[in-house]
Amino acid sequence: MRLRAGPEDMPAGWGIATLLGLAYLAEGIAADRLLEGAETAPRSLISVSMQFLVIAGLLAARRMSVRLPQTITALAGTGLIFGALSILLVMQAEAGKAQPLLALIWLAMFAWSLLVDAHVYRRALSITMSLGILVAVLLFGLNFILIEALFPA
Repeated sequence: MRLRAGPEDMPAGWGIATLLGLAYLAEGIAADRLLEGAETAPRSLISVSMQFLVIAGLLAARRMSVRLPQTITALAGTGLIFGALSILLVMQAEAGKAQPLLALIWLAMFAWSLLVDAHVYRRALSITMSLGILVAVLLFGLNFILIEALFPA
């Protein structure tokens, strides 16, 4: 979260990666339900799966697949923290009322989340921070396009 540790500092086994990955998915479903109020499990499942599959593909392409459990642990762990903060922010929102400070906090948290993801990608893939940011932004965009295409409003 503070851009000091990397995925290599996480436990190497699949146990914690699986546990955190499932918790991250469950929290995503809960957060989507708070925002949308509808059945959002398929959307959350696709979103989380896409993120994990793309990073698995990138690690495989760089012959670094051994880093996958630690990378998933780092992404899911930080995603859980950002998800909890997002839920707290949503609970503060009042429908129909302009809340510029809340919007600013939301925007700052979104930027921080992208930066943390970029840091994880940078360390996992052994790339520069600029490329890590590019990966994070491209994954966000791909995820947005995929979700909008599969679940139009």
